Amino acid sequence: MFSSTRLFIFLFFLSATQAIAQDRPQTIEQVKTLSSEAFWGRGYTRDGMKKAAAYIAKNLEKSGVAPMNGPSYLQHFSYPVNTFPGAMELRLNGKSLVPGLDFLVGNESTGQRIENASLEKKDSVTYLSAATKTIFVLQNKLTWSVSSSVEPYTVIYLDRTRLKTEPENFSMNIENRFLPAFEAANVCGMVRGTRRPDSVLVLSAHYDHLGSMGSNTWFPGANDNASGVATLLSLARHYAENPPAYSIAFLFFAGEEAGLIGSKYFTENPLVPLSSIRFLLNLDLVGTGVDGATVVNATVYPEAFAELERINNSGNLFSKLARRGKAANSDHYHFSEKNVPAFFLYTMGGTQAYHDINDKAETLPMGSYEQVFKLITGFFSAQMDR
Repeated sequence: MFSSTRLFIFLFFLSATQAIAQDRPQTIEQVKTLSSEAFWGRGYTRDGMKKAAAYIAKNLEKSGVAPMNGPSYLQHFSYPVNTFPGAMELRLNGKSLVPGLDFLVGNESTGQRIENASLEKKDSVTYLSAATKTIFVLQNKLTWSVSSSVEPYTVIYLDRTRLKTEPENFSMNIENRFLPAFEAANVCGMVRGTRRPDSVLVLSAHYDHLGSMGSNTWFPGANDNASGVATLLSLARHYAENPPAYSIAFLFFAGEEAGLIGSKYFTENPLVPLSSIRFLLNLDLVGTGVDGATVVNATVYPEAFAELERINNSGNLFSKLARRGKAANSDHYHFSEKNVPAFFLYTMGGTQAYHDINDKAETLPMGSYEQVFKLITGFFSAQMDR
């Protein structure tokens, strides 16, 4: 005979399967949309982040999820950021290089226009033009990030696997623009609980990415983190159609790539009392999963992690759930620092594209969508049955 716990889990998975099957195509389409050129890397040029926020808010409204900030889904804030909106030209040893493919500009760099400057080799990976305050660094893989400051020098990272000759001289025309108060917004919605509305479970994901480097190169960010955003939108549709006992909050953070800025702002200016949050699950990089998934803060909350493992094993979801301790590597961090129980879930294996121009929807399988959906809804159901 089934135990009551096993029977609950069996019936839960049986009822969830049909909803997941119906929602999967829409979730995959939303990953494609969010990582498309129209959103320009969900960053700091061409209104990429603003367009993404509007898209998320529109989908929450369409799903019947209520706004959290009065009549608005948006929680506005600002922060400084260094951007590269225009010229992005580099010639090395007389050959034109392709941004994103052959080189990246250091995120803290100032823009410069330089003609035919010589380079001095400093070590096996570093070349220097002291007169122009320009540094070239050879790397095996090019990955980019966001800087909240600008420095009085320029760093160029070269993909050494594509380099045919040793760097000797260069010309460049690179434009940067420092924005001291870039305007961003968290997108926040809620489904009100039917029995205990003052008890809140939170699902979160950051929707910002790196934006662009120059006027022709942009970073799609399919796995990081269109995958998490689309999965959250799917869960929002599910809970709006099936209101649970507890309230469910959906938090889509901006500024994660610039240093977890949006989630920090929310914890300092919460739209619900932090003391009312029973648990937060943060999704980031959930588009793969062939090698299982990892849970950050698993060792901090061992009983909750044991619950996740029971649900995972009962449903034959992921091949393994790896446990990690405390880490400031995504938007869960500032919540747990405020004593809000929180996990950060990410999937493992598959594509190696990360913070580069290759993190595209067409190479992202979203193969673990069903597993993530069932793991989260099962875990939240267990929390509400306590």
